[in-house]
Amino acid sequence: MLIPDFPFPYDDYITHEAGIGTVPADMYGTEVAVVGAGLSGLVAAYELMKMGLKPVVYESSRIGGRLRGGTQPGQSGPVADLGGMRFPKTGASFFHYADLVGIETQPFPNPLTPAAGSTVIELGGKAHYAETPDDLPGFFREVSNAWDDCLEERAHFSAMQEAIRARDLGTIKMLWNELVPRFDDISFSGYLATSKAFSSLPFEYREAFGQVGFGTGGWDTNFPDSILEILRVVYVDADADQHRIIGGAQLLPERLWNHAPSGLAHWPEGTSLASLHGGHPRPGVASIRRVPGGDGGPAGNLTGSQGPIAVTDKWGQSRQYAAVIATCQSWLLSARIDVDESLFSHKLWTAIERSHYMQSSKTFVVVDRPFWKDIDPQTGREVMSTTLTDRLTRGTYLLDNGPDQPALICLSYTWNDDALKWLPLDADERVRLMLHSLKQIYPTVDIAAHIIGDPITVSWEDDPNFMGAFSDNLPGHYRYQERLYTHFMQEGMDAAHRGIYLAGDGISWTGGWADGAVTTGLNAVWGVMTQLGGKTQPENPGPGDRFDELKPVRLP
Repeated sequence: MLIPDFPFPYDDYITHEAGIGTVPADMYGTEVAVVGAGLSGLVAAYELMKMGLKPVVYESSRIGGRLRGGTQPGQSGPVADLGGMRFPKTGASFFHYADLVGIETQPFPNPLTPAAGSTVIELGGKAHYAETPDDLPGFFREVSNAWDDCLEERAHFSAMQEAIRARDLGTIKMLWNELVPRFDDISFSGYLATSKAFSSLPFEYREAFGQVGFGTGGWDTNFPDSILEILRVVYVDADADQHRIIGGAQLLPERLWNHAPSGLAHWPEGTSLASLHGGHPRPGVASIRRVPGGDGGPAGNLTGSQGPIAVTDKWGQSRQYAAVIATCQSWLLSARIDVDESLFSHKLWTAIERSHYMQSSKTFVVVDRPFWKDIDPQTGREVMSTTLTDRLTRGTYLLDNGPDQPALICLSYTWNDDALKWLPLDADERVRLMLHSLKQIYPTVDIAAHIIGDPITVSWEDDPNFMGAFSDNLPGHYRYQERLYTHFMQEGMDAAHRGIYLAGDGISWTGGWADGAVTTGLNAVWGVMTQLGGKTQPENPGPGDRFDELKPVRLP
């Protein structure tokens, strides 16, 4: 995922034998606050710990953030991935940490992939069964070809993919910097409608592409997005070759929390984030405020005349820090946490407030076994398949955990307006309505007869610690995202705005992708390291060291 806005090779950086940087020995043990124990916060805390600093992690809910596993009460599994569940293999920075802690994966059963076995696409009440794309009627191939053509037509698709594969950073920047001002104000829907490929075809082609799409499913919930958001995903094949984590995605943050790396600076062997915290992160944050002048201690000295930053938890306990990394959803910095306005410039506050978060809802049921693999004697086909439809359920995914073992059905995975339709309904009401929709597609299959226990569901927009699933830029939002992403570069900033660093996938150019959470966490670590007098090795420059060479284009 060499993102064209800032194509820094993070995977090379974090695997280099020289390490990602050091701080002076007199800084060892310096406390740095990390707000949020999601993936970004834990990666940042883990790397700070390795440098010899002391991360102090605050968490308002549970470790993992949106890498959240849901299980039935009193049951150990199977685990429903309520947040991140599909991880593209091109996310090399993400998989670096997954491999580090021994995470096992397998291909995700996306539509029309070998892992799915079979797929049913149902539009306008007509179902099409397929095991490969070639099994579908010619209409769908024409839709797929139109999508390929419209990417090639104006977005330099093949040239960009080749430059990314070759790590030709100069060509990536040249191509992308020309596209940004052309397309920042163009929506995904507008891009399709004005392409030669789709404008020469009837509307039903665009409609079908929106409803069932290709790769992971339908695209129309993204139609209001800036086309730049979509290009970033497809350039790096984030929509292809996706894997699921065996045992649930929450295993990665949980294991990172408990992992004791070797070769630590300052800390004794066997030290982990868990051991530094006595097993538990500190409570959720209630306020973040600058302390004028400070107490004269290390934090005051390191933040200049403005003084250290005080973080107060929900029980009123306050501690002062030289630096703070905030990885929570950006809206929480104004809606849920009392943040000193002077910590950010007015332009950055505007960018925080203008971030657009996508709604997302999932509903799972546990079933007694993967019954969908039963063969219908009438048709010779599997009785149920991964399903894409224009009905309320939209996407239904079948998650096998082994022969004759309890399995999972994600009855419905929806975004934006489709997700809001489920919001007022409780879990049982959701399941009843979803089963009714699926009955129209599979009239002879009694899904309910296989359900065991209670459903597992989430609506991320209803969670007070998230207020949405992930950021998703609308047309005209490039300037806001550029401000958020580049916030870790604090040289030249007003002193009042230094010492607090934003991170998380919403700060990245790829909201909703775990790789963006990892890389922005690394950006924040570079910022803290630099603030405390540290540096990278010349043979392994960090993101800030190469910033001027690779920085995102700044629109006027």
